[in-house]
Amino acid sequence: MSTTNIFTPFTEEELMPKEEKLEVIKKGKQFSIGIPKETSLNERRACITPDAVQVLVESGHEIIIESGAGVGSFFTDLQYSESGAKITNDPKEAFSQDLILKVNPPTDEEIDYMRPNTYLVSALQINLRDKDYFLKLAEKKVNAIAFEFIVDEYKQLALVRLVGEIAGTVSILYASELLALSNGLMLGGITGVRPAEVVIIGAGIVGEFATKAAIGLGASVRVFDNSLSKLRRLHTLVDSRVPTSIIDPKELKKALRRADVVIGALPRLNMTPIVTEDMVMKMKKGSVIIDITIDNGKVIETSELTTMEDPYIIKHGVIHCGLPNLTSRMPRTTTKAISNFFLSYILHYDEEGGFENMLVRKNEMKQSLYMYKGRHTKKIICDRFGLTYHDINLLIF
Repeated sequence: MSTTNIFTPFTEEELMPKEEKLEVIKKGKQFSIGIPKETSLNERRACITPDAVQVLVESGHEIIIESGAGVGSFFTDLQYSESGAKITNDPKEAFSQDLILKVNPPTDEEIDYMRPNTYLVSALQINLRDKDYFLKLAEKKVNAIAFEFIVDEYKQLALVRLVGEIAGTVSILYASELLALSNGLMLGGITGVRPAEVVIIGAGIVGEFATKAAIGLGASVRVFDNSLSKLRRLHTLVDSRVPTSIIDPKELKKALRRADVVIGALPRLNMTPIVTEDMVMKMKKGSVIIDITIDNGKVIETSELTTMEDPYIIKHGVIHCGLPNLTSRMPRTTTKAISNFFLSYILHYDEEGGFENMLVRKNEMKQSLYMYKGRHTKKIICDRFGLTYHDINLLIF
């Protein structure tokens, strides 16, 4: 009886049944994080401190930092490398990681360095952007998250609030400096000398901290806003020590004529400024205007964007400061605050299984995106720049 030979590419040993090896999936997807050096607006802030790097590296992440990224905030490359980060001299390497953390949005050249499907987290500063920026990002199929849109589980703009607290306080400290420079006045009053008059337009987070700082220095403060609930909240927070008012042109004109310092802290995206050029012309010579929200629309018509090298301009005898990165004047404090936020932000997404999982499950995560795989997902941006709007809830479900 003849035996039929059956051809098989496997040996007898390979055909023996073996125990199955199951992949053990870690709950958090570890990813590489790139921290490029800031190149625009004389930026001195960074997104992460060496202490935060150490925690992230211990959690299994790879951190690639461009050499000199922390210099403006007084953190050295050595401090970062000793915390476990890899230091690179090549910006392309920092931009080719899974997640890119930046303070300012990337330049056209920096967008070229990015890989498709990368997560970019940076400020947007919509007033400083143009349509080409969004089109170039879209070509790269990037997932982009803006500081201005990051919402926490309590529906609060978490990072805007954090930076706003610093911006409010810094605005008063810097205004005090400029006031001494322009006409030798001290912001706070002393015995026998009347205090300087401060007008704050906007009773949100920035306005609240500017008010507290001005009161702390002993200035006479007046706050304007169009939201009664915000004014009521501020009134309660400062124990009714500050007169508040709805933005009534007649009242505002009267307050501006007497003001030594005016702080613009009300975003005016796609809206007309509140303080007109005519109002500025009637202000006292040597008074100071700081328009904090200039990157989100002017509060004061005569405001212009300024830089760290030339932080102010003089118009109609009034000092105007329009720094879009005012908190960069206190870079180390701001870096620590932003770093604390991102440390908890990244570790939180680790626990939940990474960014992609969070996009499906958390609505607030979806709302922080203004671009998903190259599609524009923020209506406010699409309306302003004439871009095609895609509802994020139809892209991720």
